Amino acid sequence: MSKRNSQEAKRVARERLRLEREKQAKREKMRRQLTVAAAVVGALALIGGAGFAVNQMMKDDTSEAQKHWDDAEKVAEGEKTAGRYTSYEKPDNTAGKQGVDIVIGEKDAKNTVTIYEDMRCPVCASFEQANGETVSKDIDDGKYKAEYVFGTFLDDAEAIAGTGSRNALSALGAALNESPEAFMELKKIFYSKDKHPEERSDDFGDDGNLIELAQGVEELKGNKAFEKAVKNGTYDPWAVNMDKKFEAAKDVTGTPSLKVNGKKIETGQGTAPMAPQQFEQMVHGALEK
Repeated sequence: MSKRNSQEAKRVARERLRLEREKQAKREKMRRQLTVAAAVVGALALIGGAGFAVNQMMKDDTSEAQKHWDDAEKVAEGEKTAGRYTSYEKPDNTAGKQGVDIVIGEKDAKNTVTIYEDMRCPVCASFEQANGETVSKDIDDGKYKAEYVFGTFLDDAEAIAGTGSRNALSALGAALNESPEAFMELKKIFYSKDKHPEERSDDFGDDGNLIELAQGVEELKGNKAFEKAVKNGTYDPWAVNMDKKFEAAKDVTGTPSLKVNGKKIETGQGTAPMAPQQFEQMVHGALEK
């Protein structure tokens, strides 16, 4: 073999080696890309699966909660039993056939102030934060007795639908069953600035959250009977009937709304008096002497 042929053979060999290396590099690059793609697809599948699972769980929870309330509606309307509800229970310290009359204060007080609220209502929370202490003091001083009527219409609002209004009301029923004082204290906590959820949030739909908040009420702290009533929804049918009373109230189109001795009290803007000075002036001014 001549030197030239030898050099040509080496050149051809080098070219073949280069081409083989390029092919190998391409194959390796393709392998890495496929591995990454597979990992991404797998991750997406996991995320999608997890997302689906979470969404499904939330749907299942919502569906289960709604089923309970559908059953509660049946018992509220007179059926003996439905689902987990074996009877209609009304809290102690209430009046009326269905127990939906909540009156706090001296029975012989000359005046009655009726307060209409929804537990998820942020304006109701602001009203209670501004005037709740005044109302409590007025009740203690015998200026009037307070009647509370609760609606649950926010649970049915399309953009924020949930069960929080009804669930919190049912928990208030469980507190009222213990005492009027426990009812008032728990209502105060539910409406407090740092505890009341945003309107779009359905935090009150969680029994565990309600029970945790109730630990701030001495009479309810560690109270097993109260906790059982909340978890079992003992007063759910009662809450349904309370909402029916709210819906039937004349001249009440929103919350909060106030009446003194049956006469609606509202500002020139058609709202309940919110500022403390305005509340005292309008409500106290409407009381019979």
